[in-house]
Amino acid sequence: MASSGIIVFIFTVLCICAVKSGGFVKVESKAENVGHYGQQSLLECVVKTTEDVIDPTIHVVAWKKLTSPEDEGDLVLGFNRGKLDQPKRGYKFADPLWDEKNMNVSLLITNTAVADDGYYSCMVITDSGDDKAVTTLKVQARYSILTVYSIPEKIVPNKDSTLICESHGGYPRGTLRWFDEENHEWTGSSEMEATQSDDGLFQLTSRLSLLRGSTFPKYTCAVFNASGGKEDEFTFETNIPPPSLHGSEEGIVYDTPHMIVVMPAGTILLLTILFSNFSQSGIRENLNLEG
Repeated sequence: MASSGIIVFIFTVLCICAVKSGGFVKVESKAENVGHYGQQSLLECVVKTTEDVIDPTIHVVAWKKLTSPEDEGDLVLGFNRGKLDQPKRGYKFADPLWDEKNMNVSLLITNTAVADDGYYSCMVITDSGDDKAVTTLKVQARYSILTVYSIPEKIVPNKDSTLICESHGGYPRGTLRWFDEENHEWTGSSEMEATQSDDGLFQLTSRLSLLRGSTFPKYTCAVFNASGGKEDEFTFETNIPPPSLHGSEEGIVYDTPHMIVVMPAGTILLLTILFSNFSQSGIRENLNLEG
């Protein structure tokens, strides 16, 4: 009989613990947060309790940085039964006057870096139960104003050249795209390189080859962030005039109200000779007929 009483007691304790852990306390956080490089970022985490819980007290708070949602993670901010663990540099409670009676345990990152991007878990243990939530922080950094230049410095007609477009200090990886003056895209003819610096920010460089005889007067380089939003653009003038309809180094241009014909000089000379011979033959035939 004594053993059966012990079994009933253990079963009762287990039931109470299960109810306290899952029924009375719930930790809520936003699924996704956006943080800007070099600024403060807020990761919200709030403890919700049922009406049955009166004056709850928090015993433990553990904020961890995770490599994946299932990872155990590394502690960045912790509170354990009245004592605040030494937090990692740049992490603290959002409320500077936070104590164990405050159910808002949101995390504040004071100077957001690329390394702060990723998953976080917020675990809370109270005198009425415990719970945990996982959230993410997506770090963004705006790309710098574009720089565009050419090699050679002065573009010469009928000679190959290259346009180079650069932007740096952005995150995540963005793209550089090229357009001509009629907004036709030339990105497919360019080559882009993206490198990451020690702070995790990206340096973007794009090279657009300009082939002789097919260069437009203006080209625009634009930088787009990872979400597809345009952050900046710069128009470069090649100072090469558009092809003229009234002059050509290769030949003579004939301009009629209905069409424009361009013929090389050699072709014109040959036609002139043929036309002259044809005309002379025609005159001789007419004279023979009259005779």
